[in-house]
Amino acid sequence: MMPRGMFLKSEGFASNLYDPEGSFTLGHFCRETGRPYADLGEPVPLETFIEYGAEFQRRLVPALEPVDIASLKRSGDGYELATAAGEKLVARRVVVATGISASAYLPPVLERLPRESVTHSSAHADLSRFRDRQVVVVGAGASAVDIAAILHELGAKVELTGRAPRVEFHDPSQEPRPLIERILSPRSGLGIGWRSRLCTDAPMVFHAMPERFRLRIVKRHLGPAPGWFVKAKMIGKVPMHMGLTLSGAEMRDGRVHLQLTGAGAAKELVADHVIAGTGYRPSLDRLPFLDPDLRRSIADLVGSPVLTQSFESSAPGLYFVGLASANAFGPLMRFAFGAGYTAKRLTRHLARRAA
Repeated sequence: MMPRGMFLKSEGFASNLYDPEGSFTLGHFCRETGRPYADLGEPVPLETFIEYGAEFQRRLVPALEPVDIASLKRSGDGYELATAAGEKLVARRVVVATGISASAYLPPVLERLPRESVTHSSAHADLSRFRDRQVVVVGAGASAVDIAAILHELGAKVELTGRAPRVEFHDPSQEPRPLIERILSPRSGLGIGWRSRLCTDAPMVFHAMPERFRLRIVKRHLGPAPGWFVKAKMIGKVPMHMGLTLSGAEMRDGRVHLQLTGAGAAKELVADHVIAGTGYRPSLDRLPFLDPDLRRSIADLVGSPVLTQSFESSAPGLYFVGLASANAFGPLMRFAFGAGYTAKRLTRHLARRAA
């Protein structure tokens, strides 16, 4: 769900999948396979991360069964799952770890346009079909900017637009840093600064905060920011129309016409295709396998499940992890770096329940 040629924004040390012994990190995988790697300052290619994930699964979770779950519903004091092939199984506890695949967000103004002309960034693994075509990319984050850079390199006529006044590129990591700087702005798996460090080190404190505070932090902290390594591919090469709000969109003569407004000005961009790098917003209503009665029994906060300190929803025995848990435990849950905390806390809880 990311185009070939992209890089992870997270540093190498923050891109590990979690196993209890720490025996198979991304660094281990890269050394085994002869790939370049550094904890800091060496961008991780998408292809490397995908192959690392696949090998991690083969070695550490060999019993994975790749099936599509068609429905999940209550059954007695547990749950019944039905696969797309018609198989059924019953479980007392279910962990929903569906990632971001169902959370792709399209602004309402774009959602009503045909999918052959407007798509979310997650719809593209290969951008080569846009060579020599006019494309507008909407957004100012890593997905949007990286896609715009790749499209330019492929020969597309690409422009970028976003609400942010400017594209805020990450600065490259500088190590070693002076001691005073490390004290005032400590490094964490989410970046530099005490706010990010608290997000990684104190998810339970975040969980105890008032709802309004939690929603504000999740929305604002670690906003759109592409990696430093794509800056040279964009500046002076791809037109960027920033500080503009997408106020309208329509199809005319087979092309997309976007109306943009901001600071008392108006602009129109015309494209053969629009790609929305507009991020992800979790919503229980976008999980098609949830039985309607079960869905209604799950308390939610702005579309995300309300969770206990053990990731359990208001439906007993039903747990949600990953992006769906960010409103409960903080921005840490939006990144692979959050896997360690989640795995340890949830498995301890499940072990106590089983005992």
